[in-house]
Amino acid sequence: MIPTSIPLQSESLFRLAMRHRSAAPVDPVRESYERLEFFGDSVLGLVVAQYLYEHHPDWDQGMMSKAKASVVQEAPLAQVALSLGLDEFIEVSANEEAVGGKTRPSILADVFEAIIGAIYLESGLEKARWFVLEQLNDYLMQVSGGDVSPNDHKSKLQEIAQANWRKTPVYRIVGESGHAHERRFRVQVLFDSEVMGEGMGRSKKEAEQAAAADAIEIIERAIRARALAEEHYSE
Repeated sequence: MIPTSIPLQSESLFRLAMRHRSAAPVDPVRESYERLEFFGDSVLGLVVAQYLYEHHPDWDQGMMSKAKASVVQEAPLAQVALSLGLDEFIEVSANEEAVGGKTRPSILADVFEAIIGAIYLESGLEKARWFVLEQLNDYLMQVSGGDVSPNDHKSKLQEIAQANWRKTPVYRIVGESGHAHERRFRVQVLFDSEVMGEGMGRSKKEAEQAAAADAIEIIERAIRARALAEEHYSE
C-alpha cells in the first residue's frame, strides 16, 4: 500500500524506490532504488535551483549555491523521509536492518530522492516539482530568511577558500572499509595538491562534509595562531 502522502499510482515503482541493494533478489542494479535515486537527485537539484533563482533575484551564484546545498543535503532529506513514514516501507537485508539500516540518514535521503524520480517518471516534472516544494517548504523558508544550515561545511569551506585564496576545494576518496551493509568512506579535501582535511562517513557525502569540517577547523586554528603571534609581535 502506497502512503497517501506519496503521489504515486504504481505499486511496482514505489516498491523499487524503497528497495535497498542489499534486498535485491538477484540484480542490485535493476532491482534496487539506486538508479531512481540518481535520477531523482537531478530532479531535486533542478527544482530547488529554479525556486531559488525565481524567488531571490538579488542573490548571486555563490548565495544560491550555498542555499541549494543546505536544502538538498542528507540531513533535511532524511528528516522529510521520516516525516513521510518511509522508514516503515524500506526494504533492506536482515544484516542491514540489524545495524539500523532503515533509519540510517543516507538510506532515508536516498529513498526520498528515489521517490522524486519515480513521481517524475510516472507523472512528469510538474507533479514532481509540487511534491518537492511541498515537502521541503520549511527548509526553503529557512534559507530564504538567510538561515543556511551550519552543518553544510562544504559550502562554508568553499566560501573561505574563494575569499582567501581563490581556490576551489577538491574531494578525493582515499579509502573504503566495512562490509557491504556497513561501508565506511574516508575522504580527503585538497587545495591544489595539498591535503587540508580528512573525514570518515557512512556515505561519500557524509565523509566529504566531515573532511570539510576538519579543514575548516585547521584553517581557523591557523588563523587564531597567526593573530596571537601578530599580537605578541606588536607588543
